[in-house]
Amino acid sequence: MLAGLERWDEERDGPPTEEALRTRLEALGYRASRYVYPPGTFFAEHTHPVDKIDAVVSGRFRMTVEGTEVILEAGDCLAVPRGTSHSAEVVGDTSVVSLDAIRIEAMGRAGSGSVA
Repeated sequence: MLAGLERWDEERDGPPTEEALRTRLEALGYRASRYVYPPGTFFAEHTHPVDKIDAVVSGRFRMTVEGTEVILEAGDCLAVPRGTSHSAEVVGDTSVVSLDAIRIEAMGRAGSGSVA
């Protein structure tokens, strides 16, 4: 299993709603921005100067982190530490609704820009 990956547990956490995901991210000290990525969206390998978490509200998002691939689905979160090489793409014919979260203390150092 990929380090930083957290799968949603509906029995423990209830339905994976946008509000529930946002609440979880904020409790961890992150501020989330909502993005919608249509089918075919691909983010080539890149890094960020801040710690971030990608959380999927709906759809399927393939993330490759330093060569390890994982598919995120509704409720899943993946922590991507600053400087970590990763890529992302929408899987299938359904848009991905994503919460892109960055650590609040990092907000002053870097803009929240585009995600993945």
